[in-house]
Amino acid sequence: MTPERFRSCWALSAQTVFLNHGSFGACPHPILARQNELRAEMESEPVQFLWRRFEERLEPSRAELARFLKARPRDLVFVTNATTAVNAVVRSLKLRRGDELLTTNQDYNACHNVLAEGVRRVGARLVVAQVPFPIRHPDQVCEAVLNAVTSRTRLAMIDHVTSGTALVFPVRKMVQELQCRGVDTLVDGAHAPGMLPLALNSLQAAFYTGNLHKWVCAPKGAAFLWVREDMQSDLQPAVISHGNNTPRPGYSSFQDRFDWAGTFDPTAWFCVGDAIRWLGGVLPGGWSELRRRNHQLAVAARRLLCRHIEVEPPCPESMLGSMATIPLPHRFQGAPRNGKIDEEQLRLYDLFHIEVPFFRVGNPELRCFRASAHLYNSLEDYRRLAKSLVALSAAGQPDIA
Repeated sequence: MTPERFRSCWALSAQTVFLNHGSFGACPHPILARQNELRAEMESEPVQFLWRRFEERLEPSRAELARFLKARPRDLVFVTNATTAVNAVVRSLKLRRGDELLTTNQDYNACHNVLAEGVRRVGARLVVAQVPFPIRHPDQVCEAVLNAVTSRTRLAMIDHVTSGTALVFPVRKMVQELQCRGVDTLVDGAHAPGMLPLALNSLQAAFYTGNLHKWVCAPKGAAFLWVREDMQSDLQPAVISHGNNTPRPGYSSFQDRFDWAGTFDPTAWFCVGDAIRWLGGVLPGGWSELRRRNHQLAVAARRLLCRHIEVEPPCPESMLGSMATIPLPHRFQGAPRNGKIDEEQLRLYDLFHIEVPFFRVGNPELRCFRASAHLYNSLEDYRRLAKSLVALSAAGQPDIA
């Protein structure tokens, strides 16, 4: 199938060049239809659906997800998003005054705030390793993180794929090196499932969380937390509910605590297995071919964009997944912040119907944009973005449609 035919599988606006799959994902029609079926069942028999038959719909999705992640089902729980999982982990830590939590300057702001609040409450300290961007080699990530470890470091939160800079960090190497120093690792893999092949049993971080509404294209509200068995007993969910004193036969206490957080719509969780199977079946080579295609498109898109707007690529191609963050031309640099969304990002959408996020990285700030690649995208989308950026940097705004 061509990108145009793939696009018909999604509900995305035909007028919009959508290059921001990385922010909130996009759910295909077949998965949305399945979720609507489940919602209709839930509303027709709420007690039957949410209470009596909850587990029989949850477990097939958990089992499918476990196979996808190369993990044991008993080590997995569903959560609504990766930030919720980070809250659960950090708020369960028994921190003391003087302890240190470690993160990087390229972490996700919401998760950074969780760590900052965790240390504030007890008088601990948040240490931020300075990973450079632009960056020449993944070893620079390891060097920055390991040089920030001290005898007081209790936990390191490491992104698998950074949100703003779209870098694939060498997570396996960092987990091993941190373990050798006696430091547990929380991997924020918000973007990784569906973008990168995962094998959580062999990675053996203490904690790993990932979103499923992004590259797996499940409905919004589907994410997971994987926890190494020796770390499960002291872990509490962000919302404590019935599971703390209501055990179920065949389930671990870890699963009991997380599986039910009160009345909510669990249909996004129930659709995870459907999303994994559907996306895994659209190309002959399954998930391996899909990941390879998206990566190759992101690499080709970055080459095209850098050439057209005359900027240097800020990282090696080996550090890209299905997204690429690119510095804006000199003409765009130095503009002050003036609201929630940068003016040029708004103008790209308003004038040219292009959805792409802008970011500010480092100190001094480097203004960048991030382009995502999924099945429904083509190189023509990025050519249109390149022409639009050139038009925005010129004195006028010619019609380039």
